[in-house]
Amino acid sequence: MPRRRIADTLRRLRDESGRTLEEVAETLLISTSKLSRLENAQGSPQPRDVRDLIQFYGIENTQLADRLGRWVRSSQRKAWWTDYSQTTATPGLDAHLAYESEATVARIYTIPLLPVLLQTPEYARAQYSSHEPWWSAEEVEQLVELRERRKDALSEREGIAPLKLVAVTHESALRQLVGSPEIMRAQLDHLVERSTEPNIELRVFPFSHPPLFSMGCMYAYFEFEDELDRDIVHIETHAGFRHIETAVTVGYYRGYHDALVAASLEPGESRTLIRAVQAQQFG
Repeated sequence: MPRRRIADTLRRLRDESGRTLEEVAETLLISTSKLSRLENAQGSPQPRDVRDLIQFYGIENTQLADRLGRWVRSSQRKAWWTDYSQTTATPGLDAHLAYESEATVARIYTIPLLPVLLQTPEYARAQYSSHEPWWSAEEVEQLVELRERRKDALSEREGIAPLKLVAVTHESALRQLVGSPEIMRAQLDHLVERSTEPNIELRVFPFSHPPLFSMGCMYAYFEFEDELDRDIVHIETHAGFRHIETAVTVGYYRGYHDALVAASLEPGESRTLIRAVQAQQFG
């Protein structure tokens, strides 16, 4: 996220100055490829390079210059999820965690599994264990621990308010057996309890509603409060995450999710259905 903010800001400053990459790079005695990497959030921004660009664009001692300085320092700090890098080899997961850790709102849709941030450890463990031989027992425990750490975003985050979660899950996710009936009973209890928290909105898309366009895949729409940050969409598949950041397409996905919310049961009705499924299917 800090690299993305730096890249967007430097690209905008250059566009506003009317300079080309080559002109700016030549003036600052750096390579064009290095400046291009900075403007495309690739690699680690160096304080000296960003300082020189701040001076070049004449924004010293401004709020924007202070922000750039903070973002450079943040980009050089180790993210907590890098401790799990040997286990979490899913393409795009590191970016997904970065967005999740800094977004204001996460609008998600899941099928046929329940939202990750609302899963119990036992449910997550059963899900991962069913994927053998992809992960060893030790790796499964590390993956479960990672999911538990991710939940912290819903309760407290350094410097920003807890993440607001607006989750729509398909009714099939309630009925999909993961692990055992005992695990599912506890998981559905957990869903009901967590869904009453003020920053969590959970809705169930019912079998009784006709299909909608974007209901066939899982995705997350990350919304950011800072005007310098663009909203972004992550589509999740078994092969990893595909990210979408083109403004027009991102806008479509906001509409798709709003349509899913409108077609789903209200939060109270969703909890009633969860309890009914729990009683009917998992005793």
